[in-house]
Amino acid sequence: MMVSLALLLLGALAAVVAPRLLARADWPEREPVVALWVWQCVVAAVLLSFTLSMTFSAAAAWQAVRGHVFAPAPRGVMEAYALGTHRPWSAVIAVVLFGGGLWTAAMLTREIHRSRARRRNDRTELLLRSPALPGEESGADPLVVLEGERPDAWWLPGTAPRLVITTAALRRLKGRQLDAVLAHEEGHARARHDWLRHCSAALANGFPQVPVFAAFRDQMHRLVELAADDMASRRFGRRTTALALVELNEHRGVFGPGTTPDAQLPQRVNRLLAPGPRLTVSRRLWLTATATLVPAVPLLVAFVPALRALG
Repeated sequence: MMVSLALLLLGALAAVVAPRLLARADWPEREPVVALWVWQCVVAAVLLSFTLSMTFSAAAAWQAVRGHVFAPAPRGVMEAYALGTHRPWSAVIAVVLFGGGLWTAAMLTREIHRSRARRRNDRTELLLRSPALPGEESGADPLVVLEGERPDAWWLPGTAPRLVITTAALRRLKGRQLDAVLAHEEGHARARHDWLRHCSAALANGFPQVPVFAAFRDQMHRLVELAADDMASRRFGRRTTALALVELNEHRGVFGPGTTPDAQLPQRVNRLLAPGPRLTVSRRLWLTATATLVPAVPLLVAFVPALRALG
């Protein structure tokens, strides 16, 4: 029972403290790829803590579950966990956490279904606005040009991903600016940023009161854009990428006074034009390795009694 409570407290502590620590750090904006990995490891540690707490609580509450959990364990390991105490509270914790797991799965399933529905609607609309010519295979070309008065470009994910760009964007983007926009969208596709957005949205929508999940969603939307900006700027330059962002979004009024849904765009442009110093390679490797070990903490807590019993 003590292990279950320790894991539950560890998960709750990480869910509250981790977003505050990462919000105070100044390096995520300079190293968005590393920050994306750190956030994923933190969320994985929180989910793993709750999953292990549910498992040990269920093992303490019900003999049938206990037999399955400790079936492959050597003799003396099960006694080290003192599972016979606080059975009513163990059952409550196990049921609550199991319900949370089912709710998480339901939210993720709903997000996947919604994403697929939006993708089907987008492809249907794309086919209507850009029908295939006689003899042309539908969806064969990964680049689609749409007639449009507003400059825009976006990546349509799926089994056959396609890059869509309007004729207004082709008129406004000059030279390497178009290449920078294409590289930005290709960066999203290669890194599968759409999956990060879907998973973070499912957790945040399912548990809006949990700080780590709400922050995870907000940071995923911000960091994937910064990471894609960096991919484009490494190939075509920061100034070219910044000018491409301005040309694509100036008509939306995002660079003027007031608050807009795309209020982060001016910050992205300023970041490209006046970049901060990158972290050293050793610091990036240290952050990556440390983050990778974070999910191992709940595993270590879970196996401490077993390790002690085995001497």
